[in-house]
Amino acid sequence: MAVLVTGGAGYIGSHMVLALLDAGETPVVLDDLSTGFVWAVPEGVPLIVHDYGDGARVAQIIAHYSIDAIVHFAAKIVVEDSVSEPLAYYDNNTSKSRNLIEAAVAGGVKHFIFSSTAAVYGEPGDEPVSEDARLAPMSPYGRSKLMVEWMLEDAGVAHDLRYVALRYFNVAGADPQGRSGESTAHATHLIKIAAQAALGLRPGMKIFGTDYATPDGSCLRDYIQVSDLARAHLDALRHLRAGGQSIACNCGYAHGASVIEVIDIMKKVSGVDFPVTLAERRAGDPAAIVASNARITSQLGWQPQFDDLTEIVRQALAWERRLHERTN
Repeated sequence: MAVLVTGGAGYIGSHMVLALLDAGETPVVLDDLSTGFVWAVPEGVPLIVHDYGDGARVAQIIAHYSIDAIVHFAAKIVVEDSVSEPLAYYDNNTSKSRNLIEAAVAGGVKHFIFSSTAAVYGEPGDEPVSEDARLAPMSPYGRSKLMVEWMLEDAGVAHDLRYVALRYFNVAGADPQGRSGESTAHATHLIKIAAQAALGLRPGMKIFGTDYATPDGSCLRDYIQVSDLARAHLDALRHLRAGGQSIACNCGYAHGASVIEVIDIMKKVSGVDFPVTLAERRAGDPAAIVASNARITSQLGWQPQFDDLTEIVRQALAWERRLHERTN
């Protein structure tokens, strides 16, 4: 039996592939390489370069590789872009996921792990936010992901399909062994942008909004290290294979850091005082969102190993330096 990883050549997906290999599993990657890289898929792992929304092709893959679980990462993820291009997000994130779920059901795949997002909560107000909080996404990105959670819930009632929806908070860092990291050139992750600024790969960076109701006026986020997140997916897979019920879980550390704090840590770690300018708020950005992780720790047995923001920043900087050396 094998595990199909959609988006497995991308940032989080490539870390999941490494985690599966480290655990003795057999991953199969499906990725259209729109933001992923062939070299991010380890040697010997099958890579099918195709659109994950092609149900007929997915059906062939399920049958050929005897897929028993799907871990679904493939998606558009830029909140600001989703506001200006909502239909593209509903097509890529929602409609194509519907085709993937249909292929899973038809192919007898019983376990489905979905890459969801804290954006399903919008701006909850209560910190940390639990999975029982009101779901009120502020962006088409968040709504496109919530719709997939709803489809999985309904499909689970109608068919022999159980799922775990993992609601990510802010993913950061890189594989501690240096095997993978955030490699998309124009990624919008704060820590990657700060690393690029520190290395002189961009002239500086912006802080979008300094008038939020937070201690220093900048947005507050819960940053989770990417390998810890990959292990959460392994815990979810074990949960489902052991007969566990469908569940949605937050993935975060239950404490946050502001944009200004992250930039200060990057400057300290890198030793570079790169330029920072202030800009207006971006559409779709909540002031603060921090996870309650009580459910994932108690019900999936997940325990973080890399809950150290300075180390996460150091990993991201080291990977960005290695990536720059690789391409130059």
